[in-house]
Amino acid sequence: MSKKYNVAVIGYGWAATAHIAAINATSNAQVTAVWSSRPLDSEELSRKHGSTITAYTDIAAMLASPDVHVVDITSYPNQHAGQFIAAAKNGKHIIVEKPLAIEWSEILAMKKAADESGVKVCVCFECRWSSQFLATKSAIDQGLVGSLHYGEIDYYHGIGPWYGQYRWNTKKELGGSALLTAGCHALDALLLCFGSEVEEVTSYATQSAHPIFTAYEYQTSATTLLRFKNGAVGKSAAIVDCFQPYYFHTHLVGSEGSILDNKFHSQKIGGLNKHAWSTLSMKMLDSGDVSDHPYQTQFQAFFDALEGGQHMPLTSFADAFATHRVIAAADKSAAEKRTVKISEIATA
Repeated sequence: MSKKYNVAVIGYGWAATAHIAAINATSNAQVTAVWSSRPLDSEELSRKHGSTITAYTDIAAMLASPDVHVVDITSYPNQHAGQFIAAAKNGKHIIVEKPLAIEWSEILAMKKAADESGVKVCVCFECRWSSQFLATKSAIDQGLVGSLHYGEIDYYHGIGPWYGQYRWNTKKELGGSALLTAGCHALDALLLCFGSEVEEVTSYATQSAHPIFTAYEYQTSATTLLRFKNGAVGKSAAIVDCFQPYYFHTHLVGSEGSILDNKFHSQKIGGLNKHAWSTLSMKMLDSGDVSDHPYQTQFQAFFDALEGGQHMPLTSFADAFATHRVIAAADKSAAEKRTVKISEIATA
């Protein structure tokens, strides 16, 4: 049965295959077009993904098609801006993988295109839609740990030759920084949990001496200290040159208790053992594999928002813009070896 939104996917790699499955699993959208720099066969794509898909070699023709309602951008990060702007000018709503772009000037141009066209945008900071952070944010919002004054959310994921992204991720023009390429998920989660604007940022970057990671053209370990406007302090590490299992470390400290990964302690609940943690029932983020990410939950929320004429909850362009602005400040801080005020990063 035909669904309400026809989606055209730009790029046909690792992320695209996960996106297509998630989009087709929603109740109101289906993938009907794919553009790739490689020749693709429409019949083969249709058989593989269970929807009628037209393979395009002309991206402009695909974007101009009146049968396309939404464009999903899964290409290399340094291609996002041009493709995003072209889609917006064609009046298409947009799903775009993180990072939005490598250069801040490109992100500003994307913001201008989105604002002028009025299209709705879903940015793939999908960890906000994970069981871990839906549960964590709910616990915070319900006052379980009181008012947060300190927190740290860190990303540990060694991206070496064993991981498909390594092939292009070592290039600065494609990876950008430890924060842009992957650690942005942890920083974004920290901003979600605190819900306060950032005032200033201090960031330090370094790099592993192991030959696998010296191939990177940018520093692959960074730690960023944040001071929020409400006086709270946070820290986010982005470590993509480690040898260890994937780990999304979370420790949030509030006036009435703390959350540590999937555990909590709260003064708000009587009878708890003060010398032991209690457990929050959640599925922890434990893999960087796109097939394990909560895309279907996120995309369903996006298409439901489109039907209601609303902006995407949690991961709108505005949400992602705020996160990327902090990343821009952090990367500037690490490069210039100084504290950077968020006001130094232009918004237009």
